[in-house]
Parts: sequence; C-alpha cells; structure tokens
Amino acid sequence: MWEQLQQWDRSLFIYLNSLGIEEYDAFWIFVTKIEHWTPLYILFFILFFIVYTRRKAFIGVGSTLVVFAVTLGLTEIVKNTVGRLRPNNNTELAELIRVLQTPGNFSFFSGHAAVSFAMTTFIVLALRSRFKWVYVFYIWPLLFIMSRILVGVHYPGDILVGALVGTTIGFFFWKYLGKQALQKA
Repeated sequence: MWEQLQQWDRSLFIYLNSLGIEEYDAFWIFVTKIEHWTPLYILFFILFFIVYTRRKAFIGVGSTLVVFAVTLGLTEIVKNTVGRLRPNNNTELAELIRVLQTPGNFSFFSGHAAVSFAMTTFIVLALRSRFKWVYVFYIWPLLFIMSRILVGVHYPGDILVGALVGTTIGFFFWKYLGKQALQKA
C-alpha cells in the first residue's frame, strides 16, 4: 500500500512538474522565495492594527509569529525524522523532471505549504469578522505550493500533508490561543 502511494505521488509529481513552461520559470522562482512575500506579511500585520486595539494587535502579530515558529520547528523535526529525498535530489528522476532549485535538505513535509497555510488560516480566522474578503489571502499559499512542484523540490504528497498540518496548526492556535487572547486583551 505504502509503495503504491509513493508511486502515485511520484507519477503525479512528474506530470505536474512537466506542465512548467520555460517562459514562466522566473515567475515561479520569484514566487517560491519567502522574502518576496514580505509586503504581504506587512499587510497582514497592518490589518491587525486596523481591526484591533494596539495591545490586541501586538498580541495578534505575536501569535502569528508563534504560529510561524511552531510550524517551522515541527516541519524541521519531521523532515529530519522521515528523511525523504527531494525530487531534485533523486537521481532516478534526473532525466524526467525540470529542476529550477536545488535545496539539499529533506522533502517531507513541505515547510512552505505548512507555514503558509498555518499563518493564513490563523490570520483569516483573526480578521474574518471585519473583512469578509480576507479569504482571498489563501491565494498566497496556493501559489506558494504550486511553485514548489514547478521548481522541482516537492512531491504532491509533501504539499498536501504540509497544507493539512499547517491548516490544523493555524486553526488550533486560533482556537486555543489567539481567539481568547484577542478577546481578553
């Protein structure tokens, strides 16, 4: 069963990765770099100050940073425990895939997916009562995860699990930390 799932994951990755078009490579490389999303992070934090009092806004920003740190820490622990090679480091795939980046660490599960979905879920839950359009922020993690396949560094299973873990962490922190803290502060 496990072998079959890995084969499907690998086949789906090869197919999705092959959909990349050379003219868009620069776009996907840009999208996949975390530092290029800094203006969005700043917008998130500004929105906390629009919605909440100054003290609550600082709690919201701090909580978002805790969500980020916890998700990143858990991701690194799991990656180093599981030790799944990234597609770009798998010699069996070298002739079959397009590789635009070559990170050396492990693949399972995607930190980009986990962190972006965790932060987005937490922020959407914190801001949805004021801004009904806030769900549009999910475009960020969707673009982010697509980039990871198109640059050749994550299997779809890595992305799916990362997104589920991230969404769960974002929801958990909102329910058990953020919601109460932002209401009480």
